[in-house]
Amino acid sequence: MDSNNFLGNCGVGEREGRVASALVARRHYRFIHGIGRSGDISAVQPKAAGSSLLNKITNSLVLDIIKLAGVHTVTNCFVVPMATGMSLTLCFLTLRHRRPKAKYIIWPRIDQKSCFKSMITAGFEPVVIENVLEGDELRTDLEAVEAKVRELGPDHILCVHSTTSCFAPRVPDRLEELAVICADYGIPHVVNNAYGVQSSKCMHLIQQGARVGRIDAFVQSLDKNFMVPVGGAIIAGFNDSFIQEISKMYPGRASASPSLDVLITLLSLGSNGYKKLLKERKEMFSYLSSQLKKLSETYNERLLHTPHNPISLAMTLKTLGEDEDKAVTQLGSMLFTRQVSGAR
Repeated sequence: MDSNNFLGNCGVGEREGRVASALVARRHYRFIHGIGRSGDISAVQPKAAGSSLLNKITNSLVLDIIKLAGVHTVTNCFVVPMATGMSLTLCFLTLRHRRPKAKYIIWPRIDQKSCFKSMITAGFEPVVIENVLEGDELRTDLEAVEAKVRELGPDHILCVHSTTSCFAPRVPDRLEELAVICADYGIPHVVNNAYGVQSSKCMHLIQQGARVGRIDAFVQSLDKNFMVPVGGAIIAGFNDSFIQEISKMYPGRASASPSLDVLITLLSLGSNGYKKLLKERKEMFSYLSSQLKKLSETYNERLLHTPHNPISLAMTLKTLGEDEDKAVTQLGSMLFTRQVSGAR
């Protein structure tokens, strides 16, 4: 359905879907034109009807999956061919036009580089709010957030940038309470939901936050939630016009590869297949938790009690010595050489 695949096509422009390698053409199923137009990543491209249709179907399927996963009142979303960090930057740049006086982003601390750099890249100053220790968990300091909002003034704050999925002992932010603060002070709220679609608890937090307060957009990674190659994300929200505004902020056309990958994956799995994977992940997490608890007790260590984190687990390493950084690093390398990846 794309014009470059028509037998009688005579392309005289600078971008006519020309591909030198047959292998590259096959790899992309001859969807060469990408998605969107110069003014809107979600717009239909007349000479790329096939790619445009593919993009529309993918966005519709992804919206359905987000609802299935627990955010029932989401109104719009789109796949963007950038990973989570750059997708957050796109959201912040869109808000810049709505809040010209703003120069700060309120950010409950999470030790992860890309979400921090997403704010710097957009040209804003992150205001880091330290978390508070409650039992074994690091939780959102709501009083500090509200105090900082009053100190800086709502007009000078671009948004609150909260997080759902994170490494224990950090737990998901108190989204409901943050959403209420944002609604009370008229401040936008952007949620980093990087690997939260797979967690019903994270999705429930977003749904509840939108119900009781304000959540403008939430961003999730394609590779972390849909088992496709790295390089795509989903930007979703509860205000259709704002999500369209974000899609129009993307300059130029974009790669269709992430959209094609997730379309193939979702059509292969079906909704029942995806629900089965969600169930299996939850069961596997429960099994890992019980086994890690046994292991920690065997070596006089302790599995931290972090019931508000449905994705990550943490255990103490006191027997290695508090000042033995080298021993901890060596443990990490020993795990890696034994084909255990993803541990921190």
